[in-house]
Amino acid sequence: MRHEVPAAPEPGAVPVETLWSGISRGTERLVFEGLVPETLYDRMRAPAQEGQFPFPVKYGYCAVGRIAAPDAAGTGLVFALQPHQDQFFAQAADLCPIPAGVPPRRAVLGANMETALNAVWDSGAGPGDRIAVVGAGVVGLLVAYLAAGIVGCEVTVIDVLPERAAVAERLGAAFARPADARPGEADVVFHASASQDGLALALTLAGDEARVVELSWYGARSVAAPLGLDFHVRRLSLVSSQVGRVSASRRPRWSYARRMHKAMGLLADPRLDALITGEVAFADLPESLPRLLAAGAPGLCTVVRYAL
Repeated sequence: MRHEVPAAPEPGAVPVETLWSGISRGTERLVFEGLVPETLYDRMRAPAQEGQFPFPVKYGYCAVGRIAAPDAAGTGLVFALQPHQDQFFAQAADLCPIPAGVPPRRAVLGANMETALNAVWDSGAGPGDRIAVVGAGVVGLLVAYLAAGIVGCEVTVIDVLPERAAVAERLGAAFARPADARPGEADVVFHASASQDGLALALTLAGDEARVVELSWYGARSVAAPLGLDFHVRRLSLVSSQVGRVSASRRPRWSYARRMHKAMGLLADPRLDALITGEVAFADLPESLPRLLAAGAPGLCTVVRYAL
């Protein structure tokens, strides 16, 4: 852990005392392992990152805090794309107020919900669709939650870990192990397992002329995509979804702020607490981070607890 004295704030900056932050395991693991490609150093910078890739960097983008000002509007609780630190300054325009119906601890899922929302927009999924989600991590489960809310959709989450079944079902989706998933039937497939095998499975699940939405980011790792066999005969579409840009279908009307506010409002469902499976004190984070970011680490989202 590094200790620092915050620099003098820029004009108009708001002081915030952090209450919770969330560890975005997939991206933060790649940063932790030094797997951000050098060609993407600029594009993969977190909004408030300090330092240069590969190390040392101050990284993270899931912070919830309280505005430390006597004239703070409303509850003063805000979400910000800030690293793991106990206080920070930010411009008011970069802070998303947390609605009264969203507890601060759950609000750390805001950035992941924003990613899931963008992915559903990119997919073009509609009422009645049969939807498969490969990978029951936090983002995959949030995608399944949103898709299950579309009228008439049949949503199945596929994962190698059977313990994820209870969470998927709680969020309104069915669950299947890879060997039990039905190939060639899905109208839309989301891939969020960050694995080569998961991508191959996602392509087999898609029906003819269906769309496969790739949400995984592999960093500097090379991944083989099985685009031979019947990929072209079945006219499948493999599209990228990345939260750095608002989905093209919404971009003319939706700003980043509007999307973030909507994502935060979508967290007002107590069932989503099931996605937070661990908690660590900020003071213990340096010792705990290697374990939390290790390959195969159990659980879903771990939150960092600050002085409340």
